[in-house]
Amino acid sequence: MSKQARTVTNPDDPVVARAVDLVKTYGDTDSQVTALNHVSVEFQRGELTAIMGPSGSGKSTLMHCMAGLDVPTSGQVFVEDLEVSSMKQKQLTQLRRKEIGFIFQSFNLVPTLTAEENILLPLQIAHRPVDRDWFRKVVGVVGLENRLDHRPSQLSGGQQQRVACARAMMERPSVIFADEPTGNLDSRSSREVLGFLRQCVQDYGQSIVMVTHDPRAASFADRVLVLSDGSITQDMDHPTYDDILAVFAEHDDPDNGPVDVEPAAREA
Repeated sequence: MSKQARTVTNPDDPVVARAVDLVKTYGDTDSQVTALNHVSVEFQRGELTAIMGPSGSGKSTLMHCMAGLDVPTSGQVFVEDLEVSSMKQKQLTQLRRKEIGFIFQSFNLVPTLTAEENILLPLQIAHRPVDRDWFRKVVGVVGLENRLDHRPSQLSGGQQQRVACARAMMERPSVIFADEPTGNLDSRSSREVLGFLRQCVQDYGQSIVMVTHDPRAASFADRVLVLSDGSITQDMDHPTYDDILAVFAEHDDPDNGPVDVEPAAREA
């Protein structure tokens, strides 16, 4: 398969997205919870970054603020040097259509549409032309050539998530945010989806930020960030599966066992 690089808005800038002194709190003064505590981080272009941490550590909040799905209490968020945190809703909608892709744990497919129609739906909503050559490449990578006329109910969970991945890739966004993309999948389907994400990075220069509880999934990443109590406590470059497990072993609770590491992942 020939490779086709995605269109890059700022090709000379190695940083595709960044947070500057990000704070996110919930609740009033008497019962305030700090989800993000002055977080500053940069996400590199053309890399797969995994974000891990115990439940309530702030990992999903960080991703939601980076993607413009949540508004920080203070601090700034930039995607392609565009300040997401200051945008109005109309500007955010335009940004998401052009620069940001999403993959969710729950697939978020339209049940009445076929796989092909689901993949092309964002382009149709944005009234943008379909690059059929790119469509065939993406469909080929996810192995859905023989499933394009099937509706979600006729597809396995792994196939549905691969449809969602293909949909995210079709617009060649600057960055794809993936929230527990393998959370509802068995181990075989998880490997297929993670292999696709890895190939998108290696072959097409896609930038992906993935929240996951699964050390096996995180081991596919170029970089792993670990959050605890709203702060980044570990920043690992190309860690192995064992490296990631070792970090979480340091935080094991002697009464309740390992902190937020999926049992299936530990046994894999």
